Amino acid sequence: MTTSSRPFWTYWAASTTSGVGTAVTAVALPLTAVTVLDAGPVETGVLAASSYLAWVVLGLPAGAIVHRLPLRATQVVADLVRAGAILTVPLVWWLGDLSLVHLVVAALAINVAEVFFFTANTTFLPTVVPQHELTSRNSLVSGTHAATQLGGPSVAGLLVQVIGAVPALLVDVASYLTSALLLRRLPERREPAPADGGARPGMGAMIAEGWRFVVRHPVMASATWWACVVNLVCGVQAGLFALYLVRDLDAPPAMVGVLLAADGAGALLAAAATPWLVRRFGSARVLLAAGLFGFAGALLIPLGAGPVGWLCFAVGTLVFGASVVPGSVVTRTYRQVASPPALLSRVMATVRFVSWSMIPLGALVAGVLAAQVGSRPVLLGSAFILLLGPLIVGLSPVRRLRDLEDYGDAGRRSGSSKNSSSRRADASASTPPKTSTR
Repeated sequence: MTTSSRPFWTYWAASTTSGVGTAVTAVALPLTAVTVLDAGPVETGVLAASSYLAWVVLGLPAGAIVHRLPLRATQVVADLVRAGAILTVPLVWWLGDLSLVHLVVAALAINVAEVFFFTANTTFLPTVVPQHELTSRNSLVSGTHAATQLGGPSVAGLLVQVIGAVPALLVDVASYLTSALLLRRLPERREPAPADGGARPGMGAMIAEGWRFVVRHPVMASATWWACVVNLVCGVQAGLFALYLVRDLDAPPAMVGVLLAADGAGALLAAAATPWLVRRFGSARVLLAAGLFGFAGALLIPLGAGPVGWLCFAVGTLVFGASVVPGSVVTRTYRQVASPPALLSRVMATVRFVSWSMIPLGALVAGVLAAQVGSRPVLLGSAFILLLGPLIVGLSPVRRLRDLEDYGDAGRRSGSSKNSSSRRADASASTPPKTSTR
């Protein structure tokens, strides 16, 4: 490891450590609701929505707030807040007072911290990685996340089976504390000050500037609406998967973990293939095709019963997870390259605000509908929503591009030539990649 690459690997280690714990909580928290508190579809939908609701409330101002804060310190504080919020669940359970309300409040607190962590974290990465390595490093970070999504749910299911859902949450507490310690070793960074040296604009003006840049950018806007479609379906799945597996497919906790891990397997395979796909077909074409593969996977998820249903769920989740990652990697890399440095945190927060607002919406609607017609029909119907993704991208300038960076002056804005996308893709081949989150 060279001295120049050490900050990235410390960054990567912190992300990986917290990712393992988060993957455990993603299984243990809804299983706590279902198995300990006997929650139904509406309750699990509310819990899933609360895990993303802060993006609706804080997503836009988070970019402007983080713009004024030290990036490393913001991430460390967010890790400590998340560790504390999760720790309250086993403590209250041990005292005999655990309720669904407490789970929802804890999930909200975790999500608030996550909003600021994500905004600072994605803004921090370009400060420790050369621009020509961004695609490969984003793929590696995404691939590592997929690896944690592959191993984390299986470990979580086994832990829940052996020690119970609530004690399993202590793994996530330890992971966030470890992440905070690792991040403290990194150099502090701040976003660039205004180029003219003048005073920063007010909060409202900063938010509006980031919003206008995203929604008026033909490529970035269409990629954002694509992400909205995908995340709406992800919200449906987040709200119903645990309930569907336990109640409809009669899967024990250990099997729930194994089946949910299929998402990580698909994401891991896709992240490994993303640099090759970008070189071979171009990032714009990869984005166009992603929704069609996602539709096929989501359509398979709710089919079958018993062991056949388990197989359909695993294969469908694997294909769906694999479809999300390439689009996520290429659009995130494009935002980091095409956005002016002083706007980057606001661009990242705006896109996450718009797209991740769809997750709690999907979870809440899915919970209400499933209470009326059952989980299986809702999951099946949600698959057809994914067809809107390729339609939106196909009606945008992306359909005429090979690479997203070929549009307009994205390369010149970031200090490289318009045709640099192929060089970025070639550079990414030198590093074994991995996955992303939705």
